[in-house]
Amino acid sequence: MAEKVLMKGNEALAEAAIQAGCRHFFGYPITPQTELAAYMAKKMPKIGGTYLQAESEVAAINMVYGAASAGVRAMTSSSSPGISLKSEGISYLAGADLPCLIINVQRGGPGLGGIQPSQSDYWQATKANGHGDFQVLVFAPSTVQEMVDLVAGAFDKADKYRMPAMILADGMLGQMMEPVEIRETEVNQIEKPWATNGTNGEREHNVVNSLYIQPDELERLVFERYEKYKKIEAEEQMSESYLTEDAEIVVVAYGASSRVVRSAVNAARAEGIKVGLVRPITLWPYPKAAVDAVCDTAKKLLVVEMSMGQMVEDVRLVANGRLPVEFYGRTGGIIPTPAEVLAKIKEMAGGNE
Repeated sequence: MAEKVLMKGNEALAEAAIQAGCRHFFGYPITPQTELAAYMAKKMPKIGGTYLQAESEVAAINMVYGAASAGVRAMTSSSSPGISLKSEGISYLAGADLPCLIINVQRGGPGLGGIQPSQSDYWQATKANGHGDFQVLVFAPSTVQEMVDLVAGAFDKADKYRMPAMILADGMLGQMMEPVEIRETEVNQIEKPWATNGTNGEREHNVVNSLYIQPDELERLVFERYEKYKKIEAEEQMSESYLTEDAEIVVVAYGASSRVVRSAVNAARAEGIKVGLVRPITLWPYPKAAVDAVCDTAKKLLVVEMSMGQMVEDVRLVANGRLPVEFYGRTGGIIPTPAEVLAKIKEMAGGNE
């Protein structure tokens, strides 16, 4: 068993990516994720990797496109406004069926907003990462250790399904320090016969492209991609359920907010209130099965986010009118407190009496 070390979240993400076989990083500094890029700048040259601080976020994501086309594990990281600038390149990556890893350590918005933690990029990550019909895999860790643990799996699934993957963290997780175990990872480098890594005269040239002039050809490719998405939705949902077996109120929260909610759930249980937590780990594919499982036993659902309620619609779609869905959130970079969430739970519990 590896010894645990105290690491800042951003640096732990970088080291986990290196352990997962990433040797090509392209980025641009922006608070609150800059430590990730700084760590890569120090480490990559020492291990024969490539670190390149691009002239802009737009340039960085297109460098990822080029590296991914050659079949190597490539990644970039940024924070909310920077991800917006990368959105065109993310769409090109999806349109060319290229695997890569994108880290978003969210900050408050819209616009430049602030540098404090936020979860207001949920819609962007799950529904609008760029133009066109496509999805990216989205993972939402709640601890520094889970950020580390999800990196290798994100790379593996990106390779398996030939699509971009995103880890949606936030300023709280990126900046906090926690003991983590960086395990030696067996790098699952699958064959990539489509890569533009040289023919050696043994095959025809590969072409990586997202431009299709003939509409019927583009439609066929989009249809094929959505068949793949159906398979992913069926097989790759990830979530955690906590004290939901007898819960009359179930709170749905992800990432840093779920840590606050867990404390509130424990406090509510101590007061005799039957409440539980469903924590989505994948935001796409959304863990519909876990939310659906509590809809026949619970009386109410509560969504807690550091946003104006962007995940609420997905929870309501799963509930499908079977029980009411309420919301509590803070925004602008303010983290909700366990006391605030507990007060909302008590308010909802009073409605059941």
